[in-house]
Amino acid sequence: MTSGWPDLTALDLLVRVGSTGSLGAAARQVGMAQPNASRSVRRLEQELALSLVHRSPQGSVLTPTGALIAEWAGAVLRSAGELSANAATLRAGARARLSVGASRTVAEIALPLWLGALRQEHPEGLVTLGIDNSRAVREAVREGRHDLGFIESPGAPPGLRSLVVAVDELVVVVAPSHPWARRSGITAAELAGTALVVREAGSGTRTTLERALARAGLLAGQAEPALELASNEAVRISVAAGTGPAVLSELAVRAGRTTGQLAQVPVHDLPLRRRLRAVWQGPDALAGLAADLVRLARTLGAGNALPAAPAGRGRRRVSDPAVTPRP
Repeated sequence: MTSGWPDLTALDLLVRVGSTGSLGAAARQVGMAQPNASRSVRRLEQELALSLVHRSPQGSVLTPTGALIAEWAGAVLRSAGELSANAATLRAGARARLSVGASRTVAEIALPLWLGALRQEHPEGLVTLGIDNSRAVREAVREGRHDLGFIESPGAPPGLRSLVVAVDELVVVVAPSHPWARRSGITAAELAGTALVVREAGSGTRTTLERALARAGLLAGQAEPALELASNEAVRISVAAGTGPAVLSELAVRAGRTTGQLAQVPVHDLPLRRRLRAVWQGPDALAGLAADLVRLARTLGAGNALPAAPAGRGRRRVSDPAVTPRP
């Protein structure tokens, strides 16, 4: 391995190969010609002295080693994005700004849509973004490091204002070769007793599952996790590779189901619907960029998930009686 730093573009390509199952699709997403993308990934493999991508006529998939590198690369890319966003804030001086924290699931499935709409309304505004699990986002808002947070943990967090902005549903997914893929469904007890690929402690996805099982009188984690990972993407890759079943947002696994990399398994006796929430400190009434971002989140919902309330016309403060948050 060389002593230089890995190329960020190559790391980005690696992550996108994992999510798309295609080096060509990954290249298109970053605006690069496929031969150049292939050379970039091969150069990364040479620099790290590791095999990262298995190439075949059917497409490109990450090796188990590549999946781990892609998970770590995701953290590097998020940090680089935060650096760029914060540098832009410094350049902008006194322009309107908002610091937002978001859980990884919200950041993947919904926040790009919300921020794009906010940009249309406030082209002059600056938003800095931090991505972590729901527990860490809650704490960052409590400590004043973020003006506004978006989480998917069940229940309103104590000590913060909160407002439901969208509704999401968790689903069980397995590799197509897994025995569950040939069944019409499983029970909650089977799920509780199975070694799952799980998100890290503190993630809203994992907390939602544990509380749902507890409501059903079952103890989560009766079996040791097959693997514990810090991102939805890493979980999806591991499930597709046959490591074990997982429970993730339906929106987060939709692409994998469409391409046939993942199979969804119904759970007959375990409802897994959850609420996505905005959280903040201080008075009920948000204003400025924060108020408009929450309004847009409620209007647009989580992509194809359900918005929390019908869209209204024009701008409203979040203290509008129709959208009054709970303390």
